[in-house]
Amino acid sequence: MLKGKHVLLGITGGIAAYKTTFLVRLLIKAGADVKVIMTQSAGSFVAPLTLSTLSKNPVLFDFVNEEDGSLSWNNHVELGLWADVMLIAPATANTLSKMANGVCDNLLLATYLSAKCPVFFAPAMDLDMYRHPSTKASLDTLQSFGNLMIPAESGELASGLHGEGRMAEPETMLKMLTEYYALGLPLSGKTVLITAGPTHEALDPVRFLGNKSTGTMGFELAHRAAELGASVILVAGPTHLQLEHSNIKIHRVVSANEMYHAVHEYFEGVDIAISAAAVADYRPKTVADQKIKKKEGPMHLEMVRNEDILKSMGKKKKHQYLVGFALETQNEKENAQRKLQEKNLDAIVLNSLNDKGAGFGEKTNKVSFLDKNSNAKTFEVKAKADVAIDIWKEIISRLND
Repeated sequence: MLKGKHVLLGITGGIAAYKTTFLVRLLIKAGADVKVIMTQSAGSFVAPLTLSTLSKNPVLFDFVNEEDGSLSWNNHVELGLWADVMLIAPATANTLSKMANGVCDNLLLATYLSAKCPVFFAPAMDLDMYRHPSTKASLDTLQSFGNLMIPAESGELASGLHGEGRMAEPETMLKMLTEYYALGLPLSGKTVLITAGPTHEALDPVRFLGNKSTGTMGFELAHRAAELGASVILVAGPTHLQLEHSNIKIHRVVSANEMYHAVHEYFEGVDIAISAAAVADYRPKTVADQKIKKKEGPMHLEMVRNEDILKSMGKKKKHQYLVGFALETQNEKENAQRKLQEKNLDAIVLNSLNDKGAGFGEKTNKVSFLDKNSNAKTFEVKAKADVAIDIWKEIISRLND
């Protein structure tokens, strides 16, 4: 949500200013471009050099910079226009009062009064200061202006007291900014469950039965869902893929049985579920405790069926929109339609190994999207990230209908 956003961070003189180093790091990690304005007193609590290094931008204090005998102007109007969002953290009682009453005696306040973007503020002060009627009046006034408060939390304060007034943690502030930008996105407020990758069914401590799935398609679907505002639970089989996004929680599993239990841990509370994993249909009946040694003659292996994860979701489905995947090699459309009906799906994504550029291990895919109302749409070969975009467009259009 914050990728490419211009975040202007205003830091005032409170002990909670030390947390802003962690906040800047989180914002940069989320893809934001960060500039920092500090009051003079804030420099007593957190080192400007640290913030400049983390943000990769100079930290600003005054209207005028003097360096090597030359003067330059920090234009508060340009800073206000540059920002997509302004966050003042910590916002002390002194700064809150000045903001509420239009006092403009430093660069931070001048930039605040010039800002045309949304402004968030995170109060931080001692217990009695936070409860004081003048502070409450400042908080109420600022919110009446349309500013957005990140509420102070309860906990141990710098004074040794325990109570309300502690600045929100950096993770909380990042979450609120992310949620703000998620509002209005098509999957905002939705929780999505996606399975991805292969499963490995153990033969002995060193061998397993598996397949060629890399998990790329499922990971692209998860990434796209998060970009569209969803909270995503990604249940991933063994894969080297990584995905860092504040909206995505990854639950790693190995076997089909582990994936089954993970899916049903979350399924009841989700709005949309997509089964993109290549789950093993069978597993060895017994797993050897020691490495199986090579012997003369053939090896006989007795297999038992794994739980059908997708079918089990179809049986429990209530409000969820459920999408399956079908990788076929013959009678593709007929097999996919049968799977859609037998497993009580809302839609199924079909791809065929007969299509060039489709299937496991490819950077591309070629799919058809079929729904329970016999509507079908076939797409050309595309990069899997673009396939994920197409699939989500089809799902969202049906949810809107």
